[in-house]
Amino acid sequence: MANTIGVIMTANIVAGVVEDHRLADGLRSYPEHLDDVNGLIEVPADSLCEIICDAVASLASSSGSPVEAAGVAMPGYVHQGVVLDSPNLPQLKGARVCESIRAGLRRRRVDVKVSVFNDADAVAAGIAATRGHLERQVRVWTIGNGIGFGRYPWTEGPWEGGHMVVTLDPRENYCGCGGRGHLEGIMGHRAMRLRFLDMEPDEVFAAAKKGDRRCMDFVELWHRALAAATASQIHLEGPGRFYYTGRDIQRLDLSRLQHYLYEMVKMSPLQNYIVEIVPEDPATAVIGAGVAALIESRC
Repeated sequence: MANTIGVIMTANIVAGVVEDHRLADGLRSYPEHLDDVNGLIEVPADSLCEIICDAVASLASSSGSPVEAAGVAMPGYVHQGVVLDSPNLPQLKGARVCESIRAGLRRRRVDVKVSVFNDADAVAAGIAATRGHLERQVRVWTIGNGIGFGRYPWTEGPWEGGHMVVTLDPRENYCGCGGRGHLEGIMGHRAMRLRFLDMEPDEVFAAAKKGDRRCMDFVELWHRALAAATASQIHLEGPGRFYYTGRDIQRLDLSRLQHYLYEMVKMSPLQNYIVEIVPEDPATAVIGAGVAALIESRC
C-alpha cells in the first residue's frame, strides 16, 4: 500500500507518515516549540498553512517510500477544501486551505495530492482503519474545547453535530458559534469556563463527586445532552456502534450515558446500539487523515 501523510490540527499540529493503516515512524509536532507562537489561535490562517506545508515537505523527504497523498484534518465545517466556519479557530473562516497548501507544496517542489477534512471525521476514519472496520459505518463524538461529530465513510453535508440543539432553554447561550441550546454550549471546555466563572471544568466534575448540588446538576445536564445528541443520531441514521474520545473523555461516565440513552431510545428496532470509550490518541486522527486522503485520491 502506498505511503500517505496525515496531519491533524487541534491544540497543535501533529503529523506522521502512514503506511498500511499504521504510523511508519511515529508522530512529529509542528512547530516544535508551540509557546513561541502563543498557541494556534494566535496564528494567522496563512501561517498555519505554511506550517502544514513544512510538515508535509519534511515528512515526504524523510519517507523511505514515495508519498501518494496528504490528508489534513482541522476543526470546523470543511467543504471542498474551504473552511466555511470554525468557531474554535476563527481565523480559518473562509480560508481556502487546500488551495493554499497545494500552492505551498508546489513552491517546496513536493508533488502529492492534498485533501482537507474535519478533524472528527479523521478520527472516525482512524478508528475504522486501525480496527479493520473500513467496510462498516463508524460514528464518533470527540470531547474537548469543542465537541465534534465524526463519521466514516464520509458523506456530503456539514455534520456539525456539536452544534445540535439539545435544549430549548433560551439561557443556554455558551456556544462559541453564538447559537442557543447547542451541545457544545453545554459540554465544550470553553463553554464550561464561561458558565462557571469561579471554577475550572475539572473542578466542577470533582465538586460533583463530593456532593456539590450545583455541580451535580450540571454533570447530569452534561451527560443528558450527550445522550440526547446520540439518540438523535440513532433516530436519524439508525443504531450501530458509537465511539467517544477526545482530550476530556475522562469526564464521561459511560454507565450514566447508557442509562439516559435507554430513556430516550424506545423503538425496539433502534435499540441495538453499542457505545464505547476510546482513549484519546492523536495517532488515530493522523492515521485517519492519511487513509481518508488515499481513499479520496483514488476515487
